[in-house]
Amino acid sequence: MKTRRHTKILELIGDHQIDTQEELLRRLKEAGFDVTQATVSRDIKELRLVKILSADGKYRYANSQEPARDISGKFYSLFADSAIEVDCAMNIVVVKCLTGMANAVCAAMDSLRWEKVVGTISGDDTFLILCKTPEIASLLAEDLRKLIVGR
Repeated sequence: MKTRRHTKILELIGDHQIDTQEELLRRLKEAGFDVTQATVSRDIKELRLVKILSADGKYRYANSQEPARDISGKFYSLFADSAIEVDCAMNIVVVKCLTGMANAVCAAMDSLRWEKVVGTISGDDTFLILCKTPEIASLLAEDLRKLIVGR
């Protein structure tokens, strides 16, 4: 039972952004596991789950055994230091960066694997983000503008 529960926990944190033990407990119960808060707490320790900063700026549980997949903190820092301007046209977000920095920022963004981003393409000082819809592009551009510090 414990192995099945641990497998389900890893599946849940892989599929959903779970940020509290209470949410994990609720999802386990929805999946048919009769567990207590204390059990979930022990499972988190045994699985060595950690909280990481996700792409949307919120913390969530993740498997500490995964290779350093989440570089969101590095992305946000790199973006804030390198981006100069963000604009949007239809489903495309255009990010202008300091000369020579667009490729690094774009690569960091790619590693975040945002599901609503179709892909990116980079040049020396500009990169494009192709989004699934114009609405997503507009929201992403708005969020990215907020990350540009002092410009």
